[in-house]
Amino acid sequence: MRILFIGDVVGSPGRDMVKDNLPLLKDKYKPQFVIINGENAASGRGITEKIYREFLEWGANVVTLGNHAWDNRDIFEFIDQAKNLVRPANFPDAPGQGIVYQKYNAEEIAVINLQGRTFMPPLDCPFKKADELIEEARKRTSIIFVDFHAEATSEKQAMGWYLDGRVTAVVGTHTHVQTADSRILPEGTAYLTDVGMTGPYDGILGMDKGPIMGKFLNSLPARFEVPKTDKKVLSGVIVDVDVKSGKAKKVERILINEDHPFLY
Repeated sequence: MRILFIGDVVGSPGRDMVKDNLPLLKDKYKPQFVIINGENAASGRGITEKIYREFLEWGANVVTLGNHAWDNRDIFEFIDQAKNLVRPANFPDAPGQGIVYQKYNAEEIAVINLQGRTFMPPLDCPFKKADELIEEARKRTSIIFVDFHAEATSEKQAMGWYLDGRVTAVVGTHTHVQTADSRILPEGTAYLTDVGMTGPYDGILGMDKGPIMGKFLNSLPARFEVPKTDKKVLSGVIVDVDVKSGKAKKVERILINEDHPFLY
C-alpha cells in the first residue's frame, strides 16, 4: 500500500495547490490512501465544513488538524459528524475524534493526530495518549499513521523513536518548513520531522512577510494574513507500506514550487 500525506494547507493558495496537483500526484505515484493536514486551510486559521468536504471531493481520505483546529467557530457545528476528520487526540474533553479508521479494499488504516507540548499549549501527554490509541488500533489493523503536530524537533524525534516498530509512520507538521531527514527507523517506522507547508511560496510560514518582518524589527502587534500570490508550494511525503506487517518499506519527500516544478 502507498500512502500520500500533504502537509499544512494554508489558505486559498494552499487549497489551489491541492486542487491542481493532487490529481497529478495520484496519477504519478498511484497512492491508495491520501491524508491532508487542513488546520490552516481557512484563511490560515482553522477549517470550515465546506473546505473539509472539498478536500474529500478532491481525493483525500482523511483530514488531520492541529493547534488551530478551533480557530474557526464553524468547526463546532460539524466536527462530531465529520467521520473523516481527526483532531489532536490529547485535547482533553474536546469534540471530534483523535483517531479515525478508514478502509481501502480489505485493508483498514488507522490515522492518529497528536499535538506536542514543548512551546505549545499544555495538553494531555501525547506519548501516553499514543500508547492508549495504538493499543486500541492494533486490535483492528497493523497500518497506523501518526500526524504529530509539534513545534520542537526534539519532541518530534522523541516521538518517532518512542513509536518505532509500533506504527507505520510518524510525520511531523506545524513548523511549515520541510525537513530533509526522511528515513525508516530501525524497527520499521517511516519518520520525517516536518512534512512542510502547502500554500504561498514567497511568504513567511504561509503568511505575508511584511507584517512579520515588522514585528521582528519593532515588536509591535501585527495582524498576519495569507498573501494573494501566484507563487505557491506543495509539500508532502509518500510512504510505502507492507500491509501484512504494517511496517514502512520506503519513504519519499515531495516538494513542488517554482524552484522544484512538478515533473511527471
